[in-house]
Amino acid sequence: MRKLLIVDDEQSILTLLEFNLQKAGFEVSKAMDGLTAVKMAKMENFDLIVLDVMLPGMDGMEVCKTLRMEKINTPVLMLTAKDEEFDKILGLELGADDYMTKPFSPREVVARIKAILRRSQPQEKDVQDDAGEEGIMLGQLRIYPEKYEVFFGDRRLELTPKEFELLQYMAAHPGRVMTRDQLLNAVWNYDFVGDSRIVDVHISHLREKIEEDTKQPKYIKTVRGLGYKLEG
Repeated sequence: MRKLLIVDDEQSILTLLEFNLQKAGFEVSKAMDGLTAVKMAKMENFDLIVLDVMLPGMDGMEVCKTLRMEKINTPVLMLTAKDEEFDKILGLELGADDYMTKPFSPREVVARIKAILRRSQPQEKDVQDDAGEEGIMLGQLRIYPEKYEVFFGDRRLELTPKEFELLQYMAAHPGRVMTRDQLLNAVWNYDFVGDSRIVDVHISHLREKIEEDTKQPKYIKTVRGLGYKLEG
């Protein structure tokens, strides 16, 4: 059974989400503030965290940033009220995987969570067929889709689910130029269509983890005016 952590300071939201998520077959834990959420995420292995932006003490942005700094790469779905100022690019830069605005339909939340969990698991047939048991090899970069692991040389890389999915998709098409819109459609599906800055943010994060010199990358190359390609 998949384990979820719901973090919101409104008891009514917690109760609503807990009921619908348990009905959908998830095991649910709850927290009402950011500090408690961080402690729980360090103590237990959750499959996904539903995280409200506005929390007492430590807000959702800071929680997400702290988790990523602690190498906790659990997928995060951010929640924000429609009248709140929320920079989705900043949220994604800090490591969130998706976001939704309140009020929301419980069925939509369940559907979005299932979609994130599907995307966070390596299920693309073309990638797995090409990889086999040996994984995908590009220079010092080794990607194991079924194990959900990436190594650079002997060093295991700590990637967020979205970073892994982006790298995995590009590795399935080595040397092929991918436009930002292609990557948006393949990795983010319908969620963020039209906002190509999201791709740039994640490409930048990947380069920081796999390139010796991010200004002169050997693996993830920029093709001016078009997009990116992965070389080995």
